[in-house]
Amino acid sequence: MLLLQFSTSHYCRKARLALGYKGIIYRVKNLTPGVHALQLKPKTGATTVPVLCPELPGQPECISDSSEIFRFLEEFSPDRRLFPLEAEQRLRAEWLEDWLDESIGTATRFVYYDYRAGAGKAIDPSLASQMVIQIVRRQYNINGTTVALAKKRLALAFRVLSVWQDQSYLCGDQLTIADLTAAALLSPLALLPEYRESVPWLFERIKEIHLICGEPLPPGLG
Repeated sequence: MLLLQFSTSHYCRKARLALGYKGIIYRVKNLTPGVHALQLKPKTGATTVPVLCPELPGQPECISDSSEIFRFLEEFSPDRRLFPLEAEQRLRAEWLEDWLDESIGTATRFVYYDYRAGAGKAIDPSLASQMVIQIVRRQYNINGTTVALAKKRLALAFRVLSVWQDQSYLCGDQLTIADLTAAALLSPLALLPEYRESVPWLFERIKEIHLICGEPLPPGLG
């Protein structure tokens, strides 16, 4: 299988965690932001990553969107399930995954790029890096107001995910799509001292899930 991705995307990390957990051998192709649209639009009709290309007879040519990749992998490789069998737990896992995708992944992006443009500029002060950061900030309208809202959303996420302090999994007694999504989408915050100090339990669990899935640790946790 081939995964088309941006190497720094936390949504692409989400897909890699699932592939690793399922034990599926795959290759990655890192796309160049901007130019990637010319490569993806003819394949998927969209311009978002990740995109998984199974490259197998009888399978779709491409699966776009990390949530759809989860569903495809569960059907393709039902061993080591990521969707709970029990109906109520499955509903909770799917709700958490969707909420994390639509709200918390975006909040992470806003807070992360705001930090990288200010106090965290020294992480990579190169002109190329700072140009990308400024492009992202303009593209997503990242400013003081939207960052303040993003921080409130993250504070709520930490309350919801605080069950990780007392139990290994967010839903039931197994690793699920909810755990993988949280571990991927909150991983960029590992570079922010504010969060490393205030929610250390979060990053311990993120590290554990990456080790379970055989995925290299994200920056700040290596």
